[in-house]
Amino acid sequence: QVQLVESGGGLVQAGASLRVSCVVTGRTFNLFAMGWFRQAPGKERELVGAVSRTGSVTSYGDAVKGRFTISRDNTKNTVYLQMNSLKPEDTAVYYCAAAPRSGWYSAVVGVDEYTYWGQGTQVTVSS
Repeated sequence: QVQLVESGGGLVQAGASLRVSCVVTGRTFNLFAMGWFRQAPGKERELVGAVSRTGSVTSYGDAVKGRFTISRDNTKNTVYLQMNSLKPEDTAVYYCAAAPRSGWYSAVVGVDEYTYWGQGTQVTVSS
């Protein structure tokens, strides 16, 4: 049984930085391309960042390019999202997701392509 557990969310002021983490258990971590998504009240779930199985290929949503960085540590079964220069519009529940992939070098950007999801962690940015 694959489980994803996020941590590191919280309340910060605009301009601050925050890092959220997601640990994956139940299956070999490097079988998965990984992604971070977010969902604000009344809005659809959107891509924040995606990373390939190797960690060498990444892709980002337009709203966060240049401010957020996704990375992974395959020795720790963990994917990270470093968020800098946070804005009030970044306020949302952030979800970690895993997509089984045979290819090593693809970052998966479609929400429907992900099989496993975490429970989410709240990030709130005050102005």
